[in-house]
Amino acid sequence: MYEKVERIAEGQTRMEGKLDRVLADQVEQREATADHERRLRALEARVWMAMGAAVVLGAGSGAGLAQIMGRRSSSVVTAGMAGMVT
Repeated sequence: MYEKVERIAEGQTRMEGKLDRVLADQVEQREATADHERRLRALEARVWMAMGAAVVLGAGSGAGLAQIMGRRSSSVVTAGMAGMVT
């Protein structure tokens, strides 16, 4: 009977050790998941900033190009009209 109790106690000790390892792994997994979440959020923020910068640069370039093209076309029109008058 004593040997049975001893084996049960040893088995319980082994199970406690395994449970401690599982709980420690779970804590590590939570920390790793939280770290991945932080890194993903930071990356997403950078992507949104890059997209905003691209929109601003694209709009500025488009406006600048339109202004340049507008000057050219108005000077061509003016030159054409000057040829008609003379």
